Amino acid sequence: MTVLPDSHYQLIAALFSRLLGVIYLIAFLSISTQIEGLAGSQGILPFADKLAWLNAEGDLTRWFRVPTLFWLNASDAALTGVAIAGILVSLLIIADHLTRPALVAAFVFYLSLYQAGALFMNFQWDGLLLEAGFLALFLTPRSRVVILLFRWLLFRLRFSSGLSKLTMHDPSWANLTALDYYFEVQPLPTPLAWYAHQLPEWLLRTGTLGTLAVELLVPFMMFLPRRWRFTAAWITILWQVLIILTSNHNWFNFLTIILCLFLFDDRALRNTLPARFLDALQPATPVRPVKFLLLRPTATAALATVVLLASGAHFRELVTQQPASGIAGGLLDYTEAWRVVNKYHVFPNMTTQRIELELSGSRDGVHWKTYRFKYRPGDPKKRPSVVLPFQPRLDWEMWFVTLSPKYLPWFQRFLQTLLDGSTAVTALLADNPFAGDPPRYIRVQAWRYRFSSPERREQTGQWWQREALGPFTPVPMLEKSGSDADDG
Repeated sequence: MTVLPDSHYQLIAALFSRLLGVIYLIAFLSISTQIEGLAGSQGILPFADKLAWLNAEGDLTRWFRVPTLFWLNASDAALTGVAIAGILVSLLIIADHLTRPALVAAFVFYLSLYQAGALFMNFQWDGLLLEAGFLALFLTPRSRVVILLFRWLLFRLRFSSGLSKLTMHDPSWANLTALDYYFEVQPLPTPLAWYAHQLPEWLLRTGTLGTLAVELLVPFMMFLPRRWRFTAAWITILWQVLIILTSNHNWFNFLTIILCLFLFDDRALRNTLPARFLDALQPATPVRPVKFLLLRPTATAALATVVLLASGAHFRELVTQQPASGIAGGLLDYTEAWRVVNKYHVFPNMTTQRIELELSGSRDGVHWKTYRFKYRPGDPKKRPSVVLPFQPRLDWEMWFVTLSPKYLPWFQRFLQTLLDGSTAVTALLADNPFAGDPPRYIRVQAWRYRFSSPERREQTGQWWQREALGPFTPVPMLEKSGSDADDG
């Protein structure tokens, strides 16, 4: 690995910390308006119920397996309160005020919300934010090992994404047709995704090959001399910008770009950014290691050892497609529970068709009204939305329901909350056609969506074409049970 001069990363460390604060701010703002509907007492998957079940087990390791502040209080007010507290400490990080304690608090608050959000927050960008936030606790301009660990994090993120496309043996990546489908089938495309989908086939094939090259070859340049690193950084940044233009992947790509800072040095920043801006990054007082935050070399070495061992186990799992066992398995259990080392594999399998579920409610079984999601395709004439850098968690999770039966339990619970008339849940939708008087029945219809051709869009104004597939077989209809149904 490249030897890093001690004095060349003060501006890099300062700029990264403040930009990390911006990402934390976006993440906390995004979840603050959703957490009650996802994990509150009337939410889809109430977190208090899970904690009560874990408490009933009586296993003392539960506090380490599910690290969260909500062991103390998991009420709706506590869930929202932690998100708001996260917003406040994010502002402190951005302002470079009490930065180290604020970074600790941001990590603890977001980890707590991550545990509460369960599958709604079990995304790679949530893990990436927590892993980057954890490393930031140890970052100083002279912490050469930590700077290398940030490069290692960026390497793992990019290389694992490419490696997974090979080890999963997905035919669309093997025959270079992945981008023929990607823009259309991704969870939440932007309007520019429609235009990208119309590109010539040869260009889409070239883009697929380019993606594999950027993910499999470019990451190795991150540990070469500075000009090679700079080239790797700019290629990575370019690819992230292209994704940002066509995909609503919240802050994921922005955080990846920020991690590219560690491929540069202070001299590169001075040659690129205005002097006035760089002067503002200089701390008022020198950054000093804080002993109780374990910034000594021995502790940093221990941190590097854990990260390297855990990430090595992740690579082994990715290559062999077998879960780690024994000591390695135990290490991964805890590093993943605390999200300090994570797995990364972006779109290793490309689905080739887009199936959307339409939910309708009725009080009499004859007249039906449709629930509308805020950002998922519905009306074929509705232009795809731009919601980044925020993430609508319910809209995202709906994308997975038709892909695997393991997502059906939460989906059925979601339908039940609609029958119950949960206002916390219906607030996550574009509107509630049964406000104040929930339906007795919920039915689920499946539709196949495709981007319209340019000719059809010009004639009809439709961004999408859709084809009815009939009832969604796993859960075609749900009826309210008990006295409430009798009253209806």
